[in-house]
Amino acid sequence: MSDDPDKVYADFQDAVNMSAAQLERWLDSEESKSVGWNDDGRKDSAGGQESKGHKSGRQIVALLHKHKADLDDDDRAEMKRVTGYVHRHLAQQPTKEEVKTSRWRYSLMNWGHDPREE
Repeated sequence: MSDDPDKVYADFQDAVNMSAAQLERWLDSEESKSVGWNDDGRKDSAGGQESKGHKSGRQIVALLHKHKADLDDDDRAEMKRVTGYVHRHLAQQPTKEEVKTSRWRYSLMNWGHDPREE
């Protein structure tokens, strides 16, 4: 992945196809909270802990609210991480019939990408 700030920004914009408002609404849903892994290695929201993907979703919302000129190196590193995750996860796509309500889709949506919007 490129270190060029413009390329990092463009790649992030391509990977994250949900708006900040869409992602915020999604993160409030039970479906969003039902997927992912916690820091203690448990699946879903077991034990009341927020999943890693859900936490990343909140960070993505913050990035989407920033102006490009205000992004720093830490922001760009996070953008690269998000872009990498989305691309890796897209490669694991289930059959088309399973996509709409799949944990795969819900997980991607926590990272700001709705595969049904491609």
